[in-house]
Amino acid sequence: MTNGWHDRTVLVTGADGFIGSHLVERLVERGASVRAFVYYNSWNSVGWLADVPLQTRNAIQVIPGDIRDAERVAQAVKGCDYIFHLASLIGIPYSYVAPRAYVDTNVTGTLNVLEAARRSEHLVRMVHTSTSEVYGSAQTVPISESHPLVGQSPYSATKIAADQLTESYHRSFNLPVVTARPFNTFGPRQTARAVIPTIASQLLSGCKELRLGALTPTRDFNFVTDTAEGFLALAQCSEAEGQVVNIGTGEEWSIEQTAGFLMNACGRQVPILCDEERVRPAGSEVNRLIADNKRLRTLAGWTPSVPFQEGLAKTAAWIERNLTHFDPDRYVV
Repeated sequence: MTNGWHDRTVLVTGADGFIGSHLVERLVERGASVRAFVYYNSWNSVGWLADVPLQTRNAIQVIPGDIRDAERVAQAVKGCDYIFHLASLIGIPYSYVAPRAYVDTNVTGTLNVLEAARRSEHLVRMVHTSTSEVYGSAQTVPISESHPLVGQSPYSATKIAADQLTESYHRSFNLPVVTARPFNTFGPRQTARAVIPTIASQLLSGCKELRLGALTPTRDFNFVTDTAEGFLALAQCSEAEGQVVNIGTGEEWSIEQTAGFLMNACGRQVPILCDEERVRPAGSEVNRLIADNKRLRTLAGWTPSVPFQEGLAKTAAWIERNLTHFDPDRYVV
């Protein structure tokens, strides 16, 4: 991919998050002028941006704010050439108990970004972040972008709404936006609300048994640097405007297989115990996810570069160095 980022002003919302922090790193490496929109808090935490090299942190403009605040979002967007909208309330279990928060953040927050973007005089392209959860359990495999959208959790329903809102802004206002739909991204800096760090942190803390939810669901796991490269490729692909594009490997692994690979990576073999607290409601569990990534390969020339087990080893090594970020004895929604 050619480097068209030098001296471009780029806004990353959700820059303090898992994928956002990796995206910021790659943009800085390519010479972009990066504005990192992070969730304001009184203790001045910049989230996972604290984990990036100091040289990278010093090169970015941190903008604390709240994606639900339209005026603050407009300030951040002003003068930007590119926008990567990743700010989102994630985590499916929490959406069962706090659905309104998901609507306010994922739907209204996206509306704020879209409104600011369509008033921008400098915008080249906006990349909006979706999720494979909007497909629900696979009705056809692999899952292409034309697969039906099924809201199997309040979280996925709000992401469907945000995606549709984004598409409407392209149709209604000719906004130069593309919707990136990553499948299950994993890697360093992911929190224990996701299955891979949940497994690895339990193993590395010396657990005698591995406590998990359902073992049979399959996922298309994509290493975070590959996901970030997919975002960058789509931002520079004019042919992708107005389209939804999957970011995934095209491979699927069950939770049980993933646990076995992580036991090997961590050097520990323990029995697996099904913890009912971790099992999703029956009608909400997504049983199978596997991406059809032909559109991304064709439009942007993207291919995944990190094999699954290599990515698991890198993730486990990072978690081992950062176990203080995890509480493996407690299930966190």
